[in-house]
Amino acid sequence: MERLIKEMEKELVGQQQNIRLLVAALLAGGHVLLEGVPGIGKTKMVRTLSGLIGGESRRVQFTPDMMPSDIIGHVVFNMQQNQFETVRGPVFSNLLLADEINRTPPKTQAALLEAMEEKQVTIHGVTYPLPDPFFVVATQNPIEYEGTYVLPEAQLDRFLFKLHVKYPSHEEERQILAQHIPYGGASAQKTEQLVGLDEIVAARQKLGEVVVEESILDYITTLIRKTRETKRLLLGASSRAGIAILMASKAWALLDDRMYVTPDDVKIVARPALRHRLILSPQVELEGGTSDHIIDETLAAIPVPR
Repeated sequence: MERLIKEMEKELVGQQQNIRLLVAALLAGGHVLLEGVPGIGKTKMVRTLSGLIGGESRRVQFTPDMMPSDIIGHVVFNMQQNQFETVRGPVFSNLLLADEINRTPPKTQAALLEAMEEKQVTIHGVTYPLPDPFFVVATQNPIEYEGTYVLPEAQLDRFLFKLHVKYPSHEEERQILAQHIPYGGASAQKTEQLVGLDEIVAARQKLGEVVVEESILDYITTLIRKTRETKRLLLGASSRAGIAILMASKAWALLDDRMYVTPDDVKIVARPALRHRLILSPQVELEGGTSDHIIDETLAAIPVPR
């Protein structure tokens, strides 16, 4: 996993934290939502990851006229054999890139709900299991952009992390430009497979050996419950959010070559694990507050276990 992270950092300048969180989500068995303005490397980040890991990777470009069957599949009648056949959609893959997911209506977005939560899909009343591992990475533009639909809360809650992909610094942007000088630069290079699916599955099994002390469990539980008590939020974190923080903390510890979780692990994953699950009150939105601010304030108000 460390080699995978280092190889991605060669291709993607200035995204070290997001790359590490992306790999942590892959280890934890969750899914990731990448948000950022067009043209800053969201799709390239996922394509680089898909090239470095084994298995089948599929990309779906979400559009306003897309139907649920375009994602999960459908049934057609084979006139030669005089029987119905199931045509499987792109969701039957190990890594699914849902590009610009908020450019399609909620009806189509909802087609991923069962797949992301239960690792299966139902086509015309028949349930089919999805490959293992199954990892969804969705990209979206900020909701203020034209032609976008707000993802419903049930859809957002299926994502382990929401990562903000921001503009690079001056020096980082200069490095990106320098990569494209010779023959198209980095974009012309083909990424070779580095990690196999069996290695990812083996790494996931190691998560069960990561020790989580009772004080850490209390720390996570207190954090989740505090978000439900504040009047600055209309909707606090769910129990699924607590599970997300727990699994992500274990994955982060494993990437740090530790077999135990620390409070710092919880603090690192709390922002990306909670920011898309909290709904701000109108007053907080008018004041320019964000979910990240509330998460930071809540963490600061909770005693850190020792």
